[in-house]
Amino acid sequence: MWFPSSPPYIIIYLKINFKNIRTKRRNKNIKQEKKYLINEQINSPEIRVIDEDGSQLGVLSLKKAISIAEEKDLDLVEVSPLANPPVCRIINFGKLQYQQTKLQNKNKNKRITTKGIRLSLNIGQHDLNVRKKQVYKFLEQSQRVKIELRLRGREKAFKKNAVEVIKKFIQELDIEYKIEQEIKVQGGNITSVISKK
Repeated sequence: MWFPSSPPYIIIYLKINFKNIRTKRRNKNIKQEKKYLINEQINSPEIRVIDEDGSQLGVLSLKKAISIAEEKDLDLVEVSPLANPPVCRIINFGKLQYQQTKLQNKNKNKRITTKGIRLSLNIGQHDLNVRKKQVYKFLEQSQRVKIELRLRGREKAFKKNAVEVIKKFIQELDIEYKIEQEIKVQGGNITSVISKK
């Protein structure tokens, strides 16, 4: 109901697109690839030029550097844009991109994960055999294995026995391994880390 003496109320309808907000947050975690400027894309009039063999040609004008690169059937690539003057290299740009993707793939494959195996103070022989099979599988995949034994309550009085259980388990392994972390006792946790030799 409208009353002339009361102030008019204005309702503002605000439409927020939450989908765009969410995608912006997700994109922060994605690593952006390094973008190189090549040949005519380079903005600076003067640049420091490095030849294909790594020797420095000094500070040259952009046009002169591009003409030197074209004579050699190569590209002029800006490798350090923040330097004063920017540093450019005469190189085959396709080869540079190939080397970068190869290096990225190599770094991805190098990532070693640590898998965990948990033992108990009164573990049975069958359970030990199952754990050994898991260790063999992890070591064959070139992963590190963390062997852990947790003591609870009154079991904490038997730390020496727990250390012996882990020692015996490691010694009985029928695969070549190296110990990355010796048996370590922290409170009720006893751990050791092994990896493939």
